[in-house]
Amino acid sequence: MLLSILIPAYQEEATIGEILRRVAAIDTESLGFDKEIIVCDDGSRDRTFELASEFAAGEPRVRVVRHDQNQGKGAAIRTALAAAKGDHVLIQDADLEYEVSDYPALLAEVARGADVVYGSRFLENPRPTGMKTANYLANRILTVTANLLYGLSITDEATCFKVFRTDLLRELELECKGFEFCPEVTAKLGRRKIRIVEVPIAYTARAIEEGKKVRWTDGVEAMWVLVKHKLGKEKHRT
Repeated sequence: MLLSILIPAYQEEATIGEILRRVAAIDTESLGFDKEIIVCDDGSRDRTFELASEFAAGEPRVRVVRHDQNQGKGAAIRTALAAAKGDHVLIQDADLEYEVSDYPALLAEVARGADVVYGSRFLENPRPTGMKTANYLANRILTVTANLLYGLSITDEATCFKVFRTDLLRELELECKGFEFCPEVTAKLGRRKIRIVEVPIAYTARAIEEGKKVRWTDGVEAMWVLVKHKLGKEKHRT
């Protein structure tokens, strides 16, 4: 099987080279997953695109696509998804908050037949390393809300590490542009009663001064997206 690893990136010149080295080096092949890595530079004004392109020049498994202007994380994921050739896609942030050493646990569930796998930051560590109180509370509130609205039993709605069957993710017809990717995809999976399998993962939060981009307003937007999709009518493909 082919795994497409999608990396949305905006203003990540400090970490893009290292994350690409780590993702390229992690052994997914012995688990039965060849990989391609698709970086979508979301209109960065720093050297993110240049550094990613330099890495791709020496690594044939890496492709780089670009937005001329910043559109948001969700838009970057959608652009990378459109370019994906894999049977499954894995979402990977361009920073170093998540550990690629957790890929085998995620992919083991895919190999067992899971259509969707979330890596949970809370399953083994109730208070993830470096996560500030406001972010912790927002994560807990959003997860409880998703569970109540959609009959789910997950522990981490807003995790970056999400793996999907590619055709399933495309069928959801995502509309997100910003950080509302997580609530939108969770809500649409919940409406379709698609099981989400969780595995524990490691996580070390970075601070705003280190480049973290999520703000309190994104939490408000996420809550609205969860409620909106619960109240709205499900689109049916013809």
